[in-house]
Amino acid sequence: MNEVRLYWLPHCSTCQKAREFIEQIGVTINKIHDLKAHPLSREEVFKLANLVGGADKLFSRRAKKYRELGLPQREVSSAEMLELMSSEYTFIKRPVLVIGESGVAGFAEKIYREMLPK
Repeated sequence: MNEVRLYWLPHCSTCQKAREFIEQIGVTINKIHDLKAHPLSREEVFKLANLVGGADKLFSRRAKKYRELGLPQREVSSAEMLELMSSEYTFIKRPVLVIGESGVAGFAEKIYREMLPK
């Protein structure tokens, strides 16, 4: 069976819902990674982006800093997204569920149900 990893923030309500959902359906989370307490390295961000389908799918446009930096008014390249996520955890969409070599950023019960082992 593939390892189940969850990247999250403990005080994020969406992250809490995702964890509760995973546990309610009887799946063991092998590793829980607190993105604030243990920021990801540049290499880890790049790998995570590849697992979820690219920087665009991992990048959070809801971050307060996204608006503060004026990013909604311009095009943000994948390279810039990766740099921003590497330097500031708030730019990482969460939670991120990784099972083996595939992952998804954000929480949707339907997608989680399809991904999680039966």
